[in-house]
Amino acid sequence: MNSYIEKFNTTITKTFFSKLPQNEQEFIREAAMKYKFSHQELIQIINISRDLGLWDEPRITEIFPDHPSRKVVFAKLKEKYESIRNTPNSYENFTLKNIPQEQKYTFKTKAKEGFGLGLCPVVSEKTRCCNLLTLDAVESCGFDCSYCSIQSFYNQNTITFDSTFKDKLLNLQLDPNKTYHIGTGQASDSLMFGNREGVLDALFEFAHKNPNVILEFKTKSDNIKYLLENDVPQNILCTWSLNTPTIIENEEHLTASLDKRIAAARKLADKGVKVGFHFHPIVEYVGYLDEYQSVYEKLILQFKPSEVALVSFGTLTFIKPVIKQLREREFRSKITQIPHEDASGKTSYPEATKIEMFKHAYESFAPWQNGEEKVFFYLCMEPHELWEKTFGYNYATNNDFEHAMLGAYCKKIGQDYLI
Repeated sequence: MNSYIEKFNTTITKTFFSKLPQNEQEFIREAAMKYKFSHQELIQIINISRDLGLWDEPRITEIFPDHPSRKVVFAKLKEKYESIRNTPNSYENFTLKNIPQEQKYTFKTKAKEGFGLGLCPVVSEKTRCCNLLTLDAVESCGFDCSYCSIQSFYNQNTITFDSTFKDKLLNLQLDPNKTYHIGTGQASDSLMFGNREGVLDALFEFAHKNPNVILEFKTKSDNIKYLLENDVPQNILCTWSLNTPTIIENEEHLTASLDKRIAAARKLADKGVKVGFHFHPIVEYVGYLDEYQSVYEKLILQFKPSEVALVSFGTLTFIKPVIKQLREREFRSKITQIPHEDASGKTSYPEATKIEMFKHAYESFAPWQNGEEKVFFYLCMEPHELWEKTFGYNYATNNDFEHAMLGAYCKKIGQDYLI
C-alpha cells in the first residue's frame, strides 16, 4: 500500500489534481487506493474530472461507475465521459464562472528584434491556405475568448508594442510589381487598442506608400473612431470576426456584442471602406444552425455585396498547449466539449459536422455569390476535399487559392492585380 501511495503522490504532481475541488480530490484518491489505477489511467481520470467541471457537466463523483474490476471501471468512466463530450453542447443551463467583467492589462513598449512579418502561423501543407502574410503590430489581446490560441503564445495580461514598429514598417522593402495580402489580426486584435503608440498612423502611412499591399484589419471590437476621423486608404480592408449571441455571451468575453460589431462595419461601409466577415469558429451546439442563420440573414439585409470583400468560414481547431491552457484556468467553458478527431496534426470536429456547418453557411449566402459585385468566400485552415463537399468547388493548390482571392480583392477595391 505504501508503495502505491508514493506512486499516486508522484503521479499527481504534474497534473491538474490540485486544481480540482477538495471533494473530488478526496474521491479520486480513495478510488485510486481501491483500484490501484496505473499512471496513465490516473492522469486521464484527473483530466476527465477537470473537463467536467470546466464544461459545467455532471461531476466525476456523479458518473463514476461501481464495479469490482479496475479495467471495467476505467472503461465505463471513459465511455460516459466520451458520451458527454460527443453530445451536442447546450448552453441552456450553463453557468459562467470567474469571467472578467472588465479589461485589465498592462501596456509595455520595447524595441523588439526582428519585424514580425511572416506567413500565417497556422499554415499547413495538409490544409488549403491563402498564403496570408501576417504583421505583428501588437502582441497579445485584451479580449478573453475562451478558444483563442493567442493565450498559449503570449502573456494574456501584458500588451506589447514595438517602439521601432513605424521605422521598420516604412523601411520594409516590397516588390512594387506584386500584390501582397497582409493581416494585422493574428497576434492581437487589429482595432481594439486604436492608435495607441501610433500603430494605426504607421499602418495608414504604409498603406498609402504601398498601394500594391492589401492590408486587412481583423477585429471583434467596435473601436473605429480613428478610421471615422481619418481618410482610409482604399487598400485597407476592415473585417469582423462574428459569432452568434450565444457564443459571444458565453465564450467571447469582453468583446463587442454582435450588434455593435455589425453597426461598426455598417458605419465604415457607409464611408466607402470595404468590409468583410469571418465566421471562425462556427461552433456546434443545440440549435446552432438556426442562430447562425439569423446572423447570416442580418448581414444580407444590412449590406450590399458591393460593400463586402470577403466572407470566411472556419471552426474549432485545437493544439495540445491550448487545451492544457484551458484546463489551467479557473473558469467554465464548453469550447473543448467536442468530439476531437485528427485534423492535420490538430484536433477538430468530425468531417460530417464540418460539412453540415460549412455547407449551411455557404448556401445561406447565395445572394452574394453571383454577379459583378459577388463576394469572395473561403474556408480557413481546412483540407481541400472539404471545399468540394461544401462549396461545390476547390482550388488545386494554395497558389491557385491565393490568386483567386487577391484577384477578387483587387477587383473589389478597384485596382489592378499584380501577379
